Amino acid sequence: MGCAGSRGKGDEASKKIRKPKPWKHSEAITKAQLMKMREEFWDTAPHYGGRKEIWDALRAAAEAELTLAQAIIDSAGVIVQNPDLTVCYDERGAKYELPKYVLSEPTNLIHDT
Repeated sequence: MGCAGSRGKGDEASKKIRKPKPWKHSEAITKAQLMKMREEFWDTAPHYGGRKEIWDALRAAAEAELTLAQAIIDSAGVIVQNPDLTVCYDERGAKYELPKYVLSEPTNLIHDT
């Protein structure tokens, strides 16, 4: 019987996620350029290691609203180190690093008119 205050391993995976803090890209970019950067990242990310299903879950979470993203992360068993999803792990210890540009828009985004 465990103590009421003891924490199980599963508690770490359910860390509440949030959007990254506002950030600025090195130069102003358009929405189209941002989307191209994101697509290139997701196309190459699985080649850096880890499991494809975790990468897929991270992509789905990155593209979803926060409440849905939280549900995706929890059900995939992703261990969140940074609440903004920039650093995560799977249960085998594989590390998944996400750049801020796949998680939110920069403050200097050029909005097409």
